[in-house]
Amino acid sequence: MSHGTRSQGPIADGRHAVVVGGGLAGITTALALADAGVRVTLLEGRPRLGGLAFSFQRGELTVDNGQHVYLRCCTAYRWFLDRIGGTALAPLQDRLDVPVLDVARPEGHRLGRLRRDALPVPLHLGRSLATYPHLSLADRAKVGRAALALKGLDPADPALDAQDFGSWLAAHGQSARAVEALWDLVGVATLNAVAGDASLGLAAMVFKTGLLSDPGAADIGWARVPLGELHDRLARKALDSAGVRTEVRTRVTSVSQDDDGRWIVQVPGETLEADVVVLAVPQREAHDLLPAGALDAPERLLKIGTAPILNVHVVYDRKVLARPFFTALGTPVQWVFDRTEASGLREGQYLAVSQSAAQDEIDEPVAVLRERYLPELERLLPLTRGAEVRDFFVTRERTATFAPTPGVGLLRPGARTKASGLYLAGAWVATGWPATMESAVRSGVGAADAVLGALGRPRPHRLFEFREAA
Repeated sequence: MSHGTRSQGPIADGRHAVVVGGGLAGITTALALADAGVRVTLLEGRPRLGGLAFSFQRGELTVDNGQHVYLRCCTAYRWFLDRIGGTALAPLQDRLDVPVLDVARPEGHRLGRLRRDALPVPLHLGRSLATYPHLSLADRAKVGRAALALKGLDPADPALDAQDFGSWLAAHGQSARAVEALWDLVGVATLNAVAGDASLGLAAMVFKTGLLSDPGAADIGWARVPLGELHDRLARKALDSAGVRTEVRTRVTSVSQDDDGRWIVQVPGETLEADVVVLAVPQREAHDLLPAGALDAPERLLKIGTAPILNVHVVYDRKVLARPFFTALGTPVQWVFDRTEASGLREGQYLAVSQSAAQDEIDEPVAVLRERYLPELERLLPLTRGAEVRDFFVTRERTATFAPTPGVGLLRPGARTKASGLYLAGAWVATGWPATMESAVRSGVGAADAVLGALGRPRPHRLFEFREAA
């Protein structure tokens, strides 16, 4: 970093935007503004881009800190993948197909599947539900009725935000088994909360968009390469090509406005001047950087809770799982993914066990988690019983997402602040989505849209194409 105030060559009307935070929200904001001809500086405190969706080296392995998936309905994240040239590296399933193993059933009869047919909504899931072995006949009928009731809800209705999803499901005849074997199977992974702890508004948004909007909406996509390849290397390449100045290991210490309305962004050893600043950092960090008066009730940001995600990583000396992933019932194990190829492992198999809403386990010692999860994997996967465990380790994100609790909608701010030229982005702002990669990208688009509107700049058409597609 150079010292003193630095100005770069003129472009168009010389407008300069500083984006604080190099996660998906910040990268999206920077790309969108640069594509519209604004000069952009992106500042990230960590040594890499990608926020909480990143990779690291462990010996020969390239490890993702957590398993991230997206759905076909995630039009903003799909735009992001396309914009950085990563679409082919994170393909979608041809058609939704989720293997669900129930440990309580005898071996050979444990597998159920949630998959769709090429039929219009809601018939696309009809056959799968009718033959889903993990629910009784009565439960299957009631699930169908609850789904239709859900389809009639408006996720944007503030009254829904105040209620919890679990109570709504109970009031609509959903048994504890139906919640475990269907609603929480999907909901815990997308919301990072069990039904009883989740806002009905956010749950309705997830289920309506994913399962009841378009037949292919819930088809699942995931990276076949390390996340760092997408969210750091390819993102950096796209930012460089767009002319964005990107600085990592650069923590912003203060953001303030001078008497002329210019923004002053302070980092160690340098002062940056900008016309516009976008804070694309977690809510608590944003709260600490906000100048006085920027939000009516800045303390609301501190009331947005957080929820943890735990990932258990196991390397076996042989192949123990033939599928790319599965999810499970009757066991602490939630979702298991085969990460062998993506990690660069040359022999054996590497499984990642993704545990959302992990409040009770996030601080458990590795030895305790090993004693808990290895026997569970043996119950689920017979081939593990004779296999040697070559490596066992854990990654923990204590504040992986904001907590989607009832009432959180009232706490989430929009992109604009009361301070002219200061904007907010991050999965936690008011996107209508829970804390997902999709929400992060949408927030970046929203912030860029607000900035371009304020600067009187035309919006790059292809940036907003996904909105029409949504």
